Amino acid sequence: MFKRLAFVTALGLATCLPAMADPLVIFAAASLKGPLDQVIADSGTDAVVSYAGSGAIAAQIAQGAPADLVVLAAPEWAADLDAKGLLAAASLTDIVSNSLVLIAPAPAAVVGLDAASLTLALGEGRLAIGAPASVPAGAYGMAALQTLGLWDIVATRLLETENVRAALAIVAAGEAPLGLVYNSDAVAEPRVAVVARLPDESHPPIRYQAAIVVGRDSADAQAFLAMLRAPAAQAVFIDAGFLPPASAP
Repeated sequence: MFKRLAFVTALGLATCLPAMADPLVIFAAASLKGPLDQVIADSGTDAVVSYAGSGAIAAQIAQGAPADLVVLAAPEWAADLDAKGLLAAASLTDIVSNSLVLIAPAPAAVVGLDAASLTLALGEGRLAIGAPASVPAGAYGMAALQTLGLWDIVATRLLETENVRAALAIVAAGEAPLGLVYNSDAVAEPRVAVVARLPDESHPPIRYQAAIVVGRDSADAQAFLAMLRAPAAQAVFIDAGFLPPASAP
């Protein structure tokens, strides 16, 4: 039954797209690796994907990197590219959403979202987190911890990384006692345990947005963008720990 379901899902993705002459070049937020690879494989899309932090991707596109599509984990970076005229008109669309979790090397006990519990859980270590200035997960995390009155406890004890998957890897390797990542990251890594879930209302909605880069508005790019919102692709993302597209605030 499961094999049949997988076949039907893959068939559903594959029928969404026409045959493509040249590979699509996609720059995508690092937290999408895994499910986006699966969506591409299931659909039979000929694509090359470069994964990085959303801030780094935005900088690369601004410098003329030859990408057909971008998928970013924060609307601020997408809005910046759009304001610079670097995204094809009306192509920007929400793809999925996510939630924030605090992780520790598995197995681990639940950590309360209060000053005493967080201080005890950190011990002499640091909090692994995507750099708040350039990594959306870090920016969302900083906002959440500020809302919860916990930012001052960790602000001088951060282990900042270039993308959220790097923060995940550090905790999985036991090199940090705690990390702040997306729920989908925790789902992807069995060596970590979720020890706390940050309230959705403590930070802005986590919105992953995709768009076609200006000058690369091909039929293939349009078909792939539409396919990301189709039920088969959405099922892959949700199974990987993502959430349906969030509404704009």
